[in-house]
Amino acid sequence: MFNSKQRETADAAPSRLVIASNRAPVTVSRRRRSFVFKESIGGLATGLRAYLEKVESSPTTEQKHVWVGWPGLTVSGSEKEELSAKLVEEFSVYPVFLDEQELDCYYNGFCNSTIWPLFHYFPSYAVYEKGYWESYVRVNERFAERLVETLRPGDTLWIQDYHLLLVPRMVREKLGGTPIGFFLHIPFPSFEIFRLLPSSWRAEILEGMLGADLIGFHTHDYTRYFLRCVLNVLGYEHSLGEVSIEGRISKADTFPMGIDYVKYSEASAGPGVVKARQELARNIKGARVIISIDRLDYTKGVANKLRAYAAFLDKSPEWHGRVVLAMVAAPSRTSISLYRGIRREINELVGEINGRFGNINWVPIFYQNRAVPFNSLIALYGLGDIALVTPLRDGMNLIAKEYVAARTDGTGVLILSEMTGAVKELGEALIVNPNDIGEIREAIEKALVMENNEQEKRIRTMQTRLQQYNIADWAGDFLESLHSLKEKQKSIAAKIMGEKVKRDLEDHFRTATERLLLLDYDGTLVPFAETPELATPPVELITILEELAGIPGTEVALVSGRDRTTLDSWFGDLDIALIAEHGAWIKTRGGDWEIIEPMTSDWIPQVTRILQRYVNRLPGSFVERKSFSVAWHYRNADVELAQVKAKKLVDDLVNFAANNKVQILHGNKVIEVNGEKVDKGKAALRLLSRRNYNFVMAVGDDRTDEDLFVAMPDSAYTIRVGVQPSHARLNLKEQKDVIRLLRSLISNSSGRNQ
Repeated sequence: MFNSKQRETADAAPSRLVIASNRAPVTVSRRRRSFVFKESIGGLATGLRAYLEKVESSPTTEQKHVWVGWPGLTVSGSEKEELSAKLVEEFSVYPVFLDEQELDCYYNGFCNSTIWPLFHYFPSYAVYEKGYWESYVRVNERFAERLVETLRPGDTLWIQDYHLLLVPRMVREKLGGTPIGFFLHIPFPSFEIFRLLPSSWRAEILEGMLGADLIGFHTHDYTRYFLRCVLNVLGYEHSLGEVSIEGRISKADTFPMGIDYVKYSEASAGPGVVKARQELARNIKGARVIISIDRLDYTKGVANKLRAYAAFLDKSPEWHGRVVLAMVAAPSRTSISLYRGIRREINELVGEINGRFGNINWVPIFYQNRAVPFNSLIALYGLGDIALVTPLRDGMNLIAKEYVAARTDGTGVLILSEMTGAVKELGEALIVNPNDIGEIREAIEKALVMENNEQEKRIRTMQTRLQQYNIADWAGDFLESLHSLKEKQKSIAAKIMGEKVKRDLEDHFRTATERLLLLDYDGTLVPFAETPELATPPVELITILEELAGIPGTEVALVSGRDRTTLDSWFGDLDIALIAEHGAWIKTRGGDWEIIEPMTSDWIPQVTRILQRYVNRLPGSFVERKSFSVAWHYRNADVELAQVKAKKLVDDLVNFAANNKVQILHGNKVIEVNGEKVDKGKAALRLLSRRNYNFVMAVGDDRTDEDLFVAMPDSAYTIRVGVQPSHARLNLKEQKDVIRLLRSLISNSSGRNQ
């Protein structure tokens, strides 16, 4: 929690956006005995910098920002304080210092030798080293500690990318009220790939991400894969991307990252860019230009595009001397041996192609193995008749968007891999499979002969789209969604029973003279079990029910979907009322079982046959037959397949229900069919009509209990277990809270009677 000093500081300062990323936006290096500071390069730092400058220059907002990240070098103990103070004062950067071993195991190890290859669908490159994982956890803890020190009331925290997957939950455990956003800038893999991680690691990663209020991805596919993994690994279902976890809502959603469109479109006319373009043009000597700009990474498909270019030259000798490939491949992770091998391979391919096809007057490939400055980059975009952007897998790829924005004359052809996130927005590009050499070759041929009017039609359409959702829109959209979700959480939290409401309820219970407690069983009084017969009541629960029923003026009723035989065997000796099969049967205190409404069961065999077909299709599911209902349970089945089958079953049952006067109840991992006249609310009203109760409490945990809540008088305490939309007035976070509440009612009543 925030301390008093932090609260006092917050009262005197505007709200802040606190950004956390592995690398700070300022990179520090040494020059002799002093530190040198320069802006970090990269899409994230550059893109967010544009958004932050826009927000902080706006006259309508007072929001400031600070950044938490590693400054790019290791320092000794005495230097840390000096460097930290300078970074905070001059750049609003709160540094996290890492030593060489941590950098090797955390960054080169788990981040880039485990998560990076696995999430980019290169599982054979992934290393599952326990020491790497342990270092990753420690560094994430270090970031979380720094954030807890930095954050103050009113701040918003936005955590970036795969280096800090565990941080959201770590911060939430200390500062639960802070709005926390998390964005993943690389792909999130399918469950079949994600499950290759050791089971404890994958669970901790998902729980870490779910510590954020809002989790952002570049594409709908990544969002869907994440939610599928949450379901399969943690068992949490979602509703429109919202996951109920630990008494709150966490949401996963899609936000395709844009670029600073104006920056790239206006830069083309700058004098530095014009000069750089003229110098490049002299070397190219009037040839058509294909540009390729990447980091030298195995995910970028650089070798494949070189092979495709070679195949094009081999098949199209008429283009010899008339086309060049201007390739930039910036060094990446050079300390990892796999990347050094990639560099050797690319150097060999470039040399082989130039040697095979080139001559004294023409070099087919101009290759640069280093990053280019901004002016040279824009010059390349302007010079490139074709941009060849063909990664094997990419979270978004901003190079494609930058190229489109920089084509101010409307010409140019973008060849784009279907494996990029950007392809969802740039559908007018020539879309290729980056693994298909022949398809890339054909796209090069098509691009070289494409008419200017066709080029302009495609480019202008993409430019309009990129202008409409730029980097500022992306960041603003995410943060606005985060704060909207936080408001929704507050409204949900307002229904969670706090101490004051609990005391009021206890006081009302103690002073009332006629009380009725209506209690669901499974999920409310006991946790769910693998099969219904295993959810037998513990001795503690029997004691609680006995003591409640023994309080003068108190009637206890179990309102359950269980069959009457089971309820009788478990609770028949207690002086309580029992309602079975969601309200089909009722047994009052000291009475016998009665049918609440006349019903028929002649439809049950037909429904049972339908349900049995689904048992055959879904291993782990089973049918439970009752006197006036039949249920299909799927708690023990594969969670993802069960969801699909459950939806299909409901569809199959709808027509049957309409023609046979039955209703479908979709409970927690169970679909039940019973008579249309049956519901828990009608049965509860039978009990309510018997006496003039001045205290009524109804507690349930799923959709089958909503009828019960609706039927209760306005003065009743209706309580749903779990954080879900409900007709209930109040929520308890978990099933254990119900037992605690019942114990407190007994304790308070005992105090009164003494």
